[in-house]
Amino acid sequence: MVRESWASRAGFILAAVGSAIGLGNLWRFPWMTAENGGSAFLLLYLLTVLVVGVPGLLAAFVIGRRSNRNPVGAFKSLSGSRFWTALGGLCVVTSIMLLSFYSVVGGWILRYFLESATGAYFAAPETHFATISYGVEAFGYQLAVLAATSLIVGAGIRRGIEATTKVMMPGIVVLLVGLAIWAAGQPDAAQGYEFYLGFDGAYLAENFLSVLGSAAGQALFTLSIGGGTMITYASYVDDDRSLPLDASVIAVFNLGIGVLAGLVVFPLLFSFAPGPTEGGPGALFVGIASAFANLPGGRLLGAVFFLVVFLAALTSLISILEIPVSFLVDEFDLERSTATRGLFALVAVTGGVNAFSPAVFTLFADHLVDLLLVLGLTGFMVYTAWVLGPAAIEEYLEGSGAISRPLVIPWRYAIGTVFPAFLLFTFYADVTALVGLSVGRGLLSVGTLLTMVVLVSIARRTVSETGPQPGKSRD
Repeated sequence: MVRESWASRAGFILAAVGSAIGLGNLWRFPWMTAENGGSAFLLLYLLTVLVVGVPGLLAAFVIGRRSNRNPVGAFKSLSGSRFWTALGGLCVVTSIMLLSFYSVVGGWILRYFLESATGAYFAAPETHFATISYGVEAFGYQLAVLAATSLIVGAGIRRGIEATTKVMMPGIVVLLVGLAIWAAGQPDAAQGYEFYLGFDGAYLAENFLSVLGSAAGQALFTLSIGGGTMITYASYVDDDRSLPLDASVIAVFNLGIGVLAGLVVFPLLFSFAPGPTEGGPGALFVGIASAFANLPGGRLLGAVFFLVVFLAALTSLISILEIPVSFLVDEFDLERSTATRGLFALVAVTGGVNAFSPAVFTLFADHLVDLLLVLGLTGFMVYTAWVLGPAAIEEYLEGSGAISRPLVIPWRYAIGTVFPAFLLFTFYADVTALVGLSVGRGLLSVGTLLTMVVLVSIARRTVSETGPQPGKSRD
């Protein structure tokens, strides 16, 4: 079966940016920022995206383009190792988990977009959200969103994913800019900006580890790099593209739209809602809905806002669904339409559990997926640096320009040592906090060091068993 590729560089970048911004920036980013001290979280989030996210994104791109395969096929074809192939399998599992709760949120957004015309949520936003967020109706809207996502992915890379994101992404940016300008004129916008952008060193010092873990998880969540999306998208990229340039552009766009989303949300939360930390995952549907209920033209403004969020949700869902679809197409030679229909049925079941159970939804959305994304990117980095090694450098340099070429050696050694160690440290800090253990930084550092030794040993043994990396795998 002939494998598709992107029709243009712009199509690839817009699709990747769409995957990155999606619900991660418009739904989850304001909620996580509010729960982690506002500006303290924002600072660590920005640093993590730029310092760790871009090199990690580049590692995923290298694996994807080098193999021309989905995450499972990439590790299988490049290393032949069961351990690393299992890492690809983890990506597929993570994508199913993401789809299972993301599609529930997508259903909420679709419902709110439609209900904006009647103002159904205006009278009592908190009560309304509590009533509609789980149950049969939530499941019905979830299925509608999954069906729309499946139709786009089933149409293919060029006619489905690329064509759709080329239209949606400019629309999202234009509408967000307009909403940010409008939000700036609201009565307590200045307080929202202060919470969001004013640096709070005391809060950061007191809560550094918890904020760091949340910021790292959010950075990987928005950039879509720990779950295999960017491996999959890069597998459709031609050799003449500069992977370092594309990774930098995608990260900058992601940051810009994330910050822009905060400039819309926080002025409204301070002007019309009980406060920035109210609502958790439902903050967007309670606090922001309260704003539209109290504004002239609130129905129109609500419809525009939730249209933006719905388009962003679709771009994320499209990219996540492409991971298991490409796995079935590449590894089992299934028709794309058949693979898409089968996955629709599977996620209807797994997602249905999230649509009916708040406890399962919260577990997936707030903790489990973050941890899996951190583990995934840690593996990508170690694999790229230690197993691909010189082959990773070759792939990095393919199509690269004069500015990025001198950075290749520092990039390789950074993703082989410092950055995965940082991710493992945040992973252990998050896990211990989740289970209620009080562990000092020294013990966390020891656990991180021991895990790094084990991972590097596995990588070196893989190289000794398989020999130098072969040339590119091409159909």
